[in-house]
Amino acid sequence: MSPAGTMEAWVIRPDRLGDPMQAMQLERIDVPDPGPGEVRVRVMAAGVNYNGVWAAAGLPVSIFRYTGYDFHIAGSDASGIVDAVGPGVTRWKEGDEVVIHCNQSCGECAECNGRDPMACTRQRIWAYESNWGSFAEHCLVQAQQLLPKPPRLTWEEAASYGLTYFTAYRMLVDRARIRPGDNVLVWGAGGGLGTFAVQLCALHGANAIAVVSSDDKVGLVRELGAAAVIDRREFALSDPDTGERNFDEIKRFGGAIRGLTGGVDCDVVFEHVGAATFFTSVFVCRTFGTVVICGATSGFQLDFDVRYLWMRQKSILGSHFANAYECQRANQLIAEGKIKPVLSRVFPFGECPVPHQMMKENQHVGKMVVLVGAEREGEGRRE
Repeated sequence: MSPAGTMEAWVIRPDRLGDPMQAMQLERIDVPDPGPGEVRVRVMAAGVNYNGVWAAAGLPVSIFRYTGYDFHIAGSDASGIVDAVGPGVTRWKEGDEVVIHCNQSCGECAECNGRDPMACTRQRIWAYESNWGSFAEHCLVQAQQLLPKPPRLTWEEAASYGLTYFTAYRMLVDRARIRPGDNVLVWGAGGGLGTFAVQLCALHGANAIAVVSSDDKVGLVRELGAAAVIDRREFALSDPDTGERNFDEIKRFGGAIRGLTGGVDCDVVFEHVGAATFFTSVFVCRTFGTVVICGATSGFQLDFDVRYLWMRQKSILGSHFANAYECQRANQLIAEGKIKPVLSRVFPFGECPVPHQMMKENQHVGKMVVLVGAEREGEGRRE
């Protein structure tokens, strides 16, 4: 037994990969002890992300190939209280209230110390490519992953935004470099990534063209600052049975965008859906425009007509989470109230697999959070 005792954790094991409802089971395991440069955090709330669904299913590759453990604790978003620091940690102490970002890197290579830690060959996403995530009473992280918890937020609000918001920040601010007046097409604008993309566009003077697929998201994205809204349900971009592209509908979709922008295509397309939308994204992006992509929830194998890429000199940019500096800058905007978390539903700790199953089945709106150490919603706000 660990000197720190045991804890409850939602654990994934290799012999039960599949749907979250079967893969995630509550177990009692040893509390981890922090090593050099590490911090242990008592988790108050944990955010739900799609990588938890992937971890449960062992996709796109088995998590155990990365971690070397025979069990896995998911959860790449958290708010909590530092309860132990390892040797060499000087910036944080027991009792500090924190938010955690999910980038882990070695801190020793040239990329970490001069270029960008996201280029580190040992870069990992915490609680997906490494272990000890936030769906447990305690989690274990590198000290550089910690950010001050914005005092204005509750525990559940503070746990809701890290992975999606910091990803969207890097995509739009540092990779696509959005400017005032840019027209930005935002797929999935009512979801975890999209709600922050819309707000970042508004904050930087860009026009978010928000694509939504349900009535309840129209008012939400307008409230967040969307310049215009497109209902994806009105366009049959591909055959639902064969997946074959419907080019007439794709052109009609492009026409709808131009009808909202004064006759021009999009300067930037905010992509994270993948197979179902990527062909359209390349097509509707304007000459010299940019498609920036961070994921592919509808499928990883993407196809498009490359003529529309090279002849119109468009760019495709990959983007992966964010470095600690970008996380700090983005978190400051939250602390100042310029960007707001969008939290749709909060679950008790005992129901942790439920929101993951909902996410897999696309039965959710916005961001979902699980309470861990917090006893009820509304705790943690410091006026």
